[in-house]
Amino acid sequence: MIRKFSFVRRVRHSKIRASERKLHIRSGKMRRGEAYSFHMKLFLDTANVDQVAEVAAWGVLDGVTTNPSLVAKEGKDFKETVLKMCALVPCVSAQVTATDAEGMQKQAVEYSKWHKHVVVKVPMTVEGLKALRFCRQKGIKTNCTLVFSVAQAVLAAKAGASIISPFVGRLDDAGEDGMLLIEKIMEAWKHYGFTTEVLVASTRKPEHIERAARMGAHISTIPYAVFKQLPLHPLTDAGIKRFMDDWEKTRR
Repeated sequence: MIRKFSFVRRVRHSKIRASERKLHIRSGKMRRGEAYSFHMKLFLDTANVDQVAEVAAWGVLDGVTTNPSLVAKEGKDFKETVLKMCALVPCVSAQVTATDAEGMQKQAVEYSKWHKHVVVKVPMTVEGLKALRFCRQKGIKTNCTLVFSVAQAVLAAKAGASIISPFVGRLDDAGEDGMLLIEKIMEAWKHYGFTTEVLVASTRKPEHIERAARMGAHISTIPYAVFKQLPLHPLTDAGIKRFMDDWEKTRR
């Protein structure tokens, strides 16, 4: 009886979400083709194509985020790197380097022509807000980066950002609980029809991803070293060893 009730509740919940999506499309709050995340997407935070290929082979990778610092670290051509990653995942954030709205808009138009999987990353500044609005009008997907407050998150969403990236690790470095910001943003999102996805950025440890999932964040972008930790657990390793040891005994 409990299992049957749980199933019915899940079905009803799915129907409610589908109905909400149709209402948002009809009201203009949501364009056809846009969708809320009904599961948390996992992105890799890197400019290393080999790392993207490795994790993509697991079957769990939804996208990649890059930034000028990561690209400089790899020392490879920016456009070539982005195109190679676009062939591996359906969403690659490529960050503009201009600081004025006109320059950002020009780069956004250029990047968006590279590949359909490109999402233009724009900084959370007044000039960035102008660029976000421009991109929204042009149908260019965007990721507003360097978000550190709920106020910034709301402004970016209203300006038309497809994704916002609150940086939890940097808040932790400043002595705050970065994940508390995610909690506040997700609470605010419940009250409105924002279709902007919340991406948990600057993650430093598996706990950040676990807490993000519990809060209902749409996306987590994860450094390669942290991504490699996610499948691991000492009890899993111990269990496999025990199974294999027992199997060897049956073969003697």
